Amino acid sequence: MITGHVFIATSLDGFIARKDGDIAWLLDRDNPDEDHGYDAFIADIDIILMGRGTFEKMAAVRPWPYSCPVVVLSSTLSQSDVPDDLANKVRVVTKAPEEAMHMLAVEGHRKVYVDGGLLIQSFLRAGLIADMVITSVPVLLGEGRRLFGKVAADIPLCLEEVKSFPSGLVQSRYRVEA
Repeated sequence: MITGHVFIATSLDGFIARKDGDIAWLLDRDNPDEDHGYDAFIADIDIILMGRGTFEKMAAVRPWPYSCPVVVLSSTLSQSDVPDDLANKVRVVTKAPEEAMHMLAVEGHRKVYVDGGLLIQSFLRAGLIADMVITSVPVLLGEGRRLFGKVAADIPLCLEEVKSFPSGLVQSRYRVEA
């Protein structure tokens, strides 16, 4: 069975980026001496499903930071928008969340890292997220791009673990209850 998983950081007031998409506030808090579990998380993932905004932010990063395949879900981008050096690592598709997960399941994928605010929101609304690791960064932005948006009904979560780090980051792992 295929499952969707989230690993993301937010400001304490729930923003994943400033209004213009800037995430320097997050990078400034990155402490290479702290293991926040990303490497262990990504080692257990088959494929990354990324939203357009996240891909546009990451497309220029070299070296390319992802070792597993990346699928970008977008209704505005096409494969021709992928830089040539990433053509064999990144695929762009136009599909609804359920269609994308079905496509990946047929391809044999089982654990999908869902990345990008709007994409995470749509996958949560569709009931396609199994669990989320959310790291709260001790900074208040006041405004920006929220991790969570409107939902038609409550989405119950079960807190499974909380970790705090010397840098002030607090990481919570939730299972999404069906």
